[in-house]
Amino acid sequence: MKMNNMTIPHFEREFRVHVYETFVDEKANICALFNYMQDIAAEHAIRLGYGRDDLMKENNFWVLSRMYAEISEYPFRDERITVKTWPFGTDNVFALRFFDLKFPDGRTIAKASSSWLIIDAETKRIRRPDQTLEQLSSYRKSHEMPVRIAEKIRETPAGGKVSDRFRVKVSDLDVNMHTNNVNYLKWTIDSYDFDFMLKHFPVSVEINYLAESVLGDNITIRTSGEGESTCAFTHSIMKDEAKELCRIRIEWKERKN
Repeated sequence: MKMNNMTIPHFEREFRVHVYETFVDEKANICALFNYMQDIAAEHAIRLGYGRDDLMKENNFWVLSRMYAEISEYPFRDERITVKTWPFGTDNVFALRFFDLKFPDGRTIAKASSSWLIIDAETKRIRRPDQTLEQLSSYRKSHEMPVRIAEKIRETPAGGKVSDRFRVKVSDLDVNMHTNNVNYLKWTIDSYDFDFMLKHFPVSVEINYLAESVLGDNITIRTSGEGESTCAFTHSIMKDEAKELCRIRIEWKERKN
């Protein structure tokens, strides 16, 4: 893939918030926003020649490693929103991609960053992004990042609240026969008390994907609060209560009456 003068290729799409993507307040749930970003990232990668099938020609595949999102406002049912995305070069072995979600009038819904790895399908080892992706890093010298890059989340301390055990279901799987990325966030949201959800909404979400899960795996979620100064919780999603699959940190804000 060659880009004229290495200009950053932006891509945007319109999404409509469906009723089945909303919470009881008729606003899009957090998982819907992450699904929109995952959808547009896949489509843009294909258009750039870096899609799933393109990488598989060289026996490689993409793995989402980290995401960070700051949410300003949630759209209502049937509202149409614009999601824009663009690659942002590399950070060591990570290929970076950003997102900007807006209402038609330009108001910000959310801004997000994602960090991706290219994995060798046979050895399961990380491959460095190619030269074209690395050259996009020069864009960072003259353009401010819309939101920070996702960081490593601290491990959830032992002794926190542990959810009931559940199994990975058929409906959790993606085309690779692994749990879909957004379902880790969905599981975590489902571990909260309903009363808490009625009174709060997420204003930031940070995710570290550490390992895969497959059909039938036994899952628990370990949760720890971060004190009274901030309404934030860190979660470790565990397989068989021993192997950590994912870490998620969510910061919440109280709803106004």
